[in-house]
Amino acid sequence: MNYYIVIPAHNEEKFIGLTLESLANQTVLPKKAVIVNDNSTDKTAQIVTDFAKEHPWISLVEKKSDAIHLPGSKVIQAFQAGLATLDDEYDIMVKGDSDLIFPANYFETIIAHFQSDEKIGMAGGFAYIEKNGEWILENLTDKDHIRGAFKAYRKACFQQIGGLKPAMGWDTVDELLSKFYGWKVITDASLQVKHLKPTGANYNKASRYKQGEAFYTLGYGFFITAIASLKLAMRKGKPLLFIDYIRGFWKAKAEKKTMLVTPEQAKFVKAYRWKKMKAKIFS
Repeated sequence: MNYYIVIPAHNEEKFIGLTLESLANQTVLPKKAVIVNDNSTDKTAQIVTDFAKEHPWISLVEKKSDAIHLPGSKVIQAFQAGLATLDDEYDIMVKGDSDLIFPANYFETIIAHFQSDEKIGMAGGFAYIEKNGEWILENLTDKDHIRGAFKAYRKACFQQIGGLKPAMGWDTVDELLSKFYGWKVITDASLQVKHLKPTGANYNKASRYKQGEAFYTLGYGFFITAIASLKLAMRKGKPLLFIDYIRGFWKAKAEKKTMLVTPEQAKFVKAYRWKKMKAKIFS
């Protein structure tokens, strides 16, 4: 199976070389890897260009956008700019980050998962961060959720969910829509991806309310949003973020923000979330 990978990058001279080196060391190489240089002011583009000279499957796309980093929209707009340069001769589409080190067998294993069951629509490993000299599991996600930093989609699934949404919550709505359409989402704990930069390191104050907005646009409703907000705030070790998330939800509701799901999909999402919560409570 051929896989294409698109990697947005903004001022990643410190890490992008390590990411590309880990791709070049894969037991199954990408058919194409597009790095989208999104308004970088450092040596990101030069590093990518140097790698592309040695590895013809790597290409560089230049994109100019606002320097403000709002989670979700900026990175997916960059992803879409890279996607637009590709043909559709792929079996698997991958959205990657520019601060990762993939284990050498990562994509060989991902391909094996897709080949094992035609109903698998998405697959991925787990993010590990360095703490006190050791690589430990990054605690921001559930075991059945694939991090937005490294998502692999079967072509048919990717097309059916309508690609990726340029909004915060894109890396949740993609999985929910996959399940809505009957696809399986697979995580493999044996695939340990080194995440070199903490999640949200570039987020500004305005981003706090975006999480609550995302919960609204995902169709969670207030009660599920409250539970999800509390859980996320506690995971981040910042309980007061709960207030920001709730404010963001009500602000989005008052402004009637555009939903990421249809009414029918929102109904599915609520039922699915309640089912998962009940399962955890009674397990």
